[in-house]
Amino acid sequence: MKRVHLVVVTGLSGSGKTAALKALEDLGFFCVDNLPAMLLPKFLELGVLSGGEIQKVAVGMDLRERHFLERYQEAFEEVERLGIRPEVLYLEASDEVLVRRFSETRRRHPLAEDRSLSLGIREERRVFEELKEGADRVIDTSEMNVHDLKRAIWQYFRSGPETQTLQVNLVSFGYRYGIPHEADFLLDARFLPNPYFVPALKDRLGTEGPVKEFVLRSEETQEFLRRIGDLVAYLIPLYEKEGKTHFTAAIGCTGGKHRSPTLVEELARRLEGTGRRVQILHRDIEK
Repeated sequence: MKRVHLVVVTGLSGSGKTAALKALEDLGFFCVDNLPAMLLPKFLELGVLSGGEIQKVAVGMDLRERHFLERYQEAFEEVERLGIRPEVLYLEASDEVLVRRFSETRRRHPLAEDRSLSLGIREERRVFEELKEGADRVIDTSEMNVHDLKRAIWQYFRSGPETQTLQVNLVSFGYRYGIPHEADFLLDARFLPNPYFVPALKDRLGTEGPVKEFVLRSEETQEFLRRIGDLVAYLIPLYEKEGKTHFTAAIGCTGGKHRSPTLVEELARRLEGTGRRVQILHRDIEK
């Protein structure tokens, strides 16, 4: 039986699932939106496993199907019996952001027919708790536009499931824009010397040589990298032991432009030197 990479895109209404599917389509996934849960096994059996060249599939599934939450577990079990493991990508956003998005688009929330929009959002968040807990990846899109989300999807999925080695994701971010909620491991680099206060470096980025040189030459930076490198190296085998396929470490500075991108790139270089697969996302570097 041929190997199939199946991604199920789900989560809160208004969190960006359609944009996520478009990003996956650009990565070569065959995408289907709003597929009823109980049709998933038959769709895979007839449309994917029976022939053709499709090896990467992404489906959007959520409360637009009335009985989704009642049926998705049974559907996933049937899919696993076909030899395919569903990888669940769960998207969410804050209540305030979801209210604003629905107000701007004037779309109707699936659980707000007989209640206010705010109550509908809260109820959807409550009923999705179990599914979110079991998701492989959770992305909070509160501070993202469609381009930010596409970059995040590309960073997470473009290498595909070629091996069983745990995928290490390193994210740089700015605290002023909020912490990345998908992080398994969060580090604060705001105590390190800041290139922002050096006139010649203020408008440069942490991916550029002069900024890297400034950040990395301090003893505090080198000690910080040594310690977090040792800690990450200790944690990764434990995540693998628990059957995790991804580990996301996020390093933040004030604006996400200087110190954190430099640290992420240097940590990635060191991890890659040990044979680890590493993906980098500089979430706020262009803000």
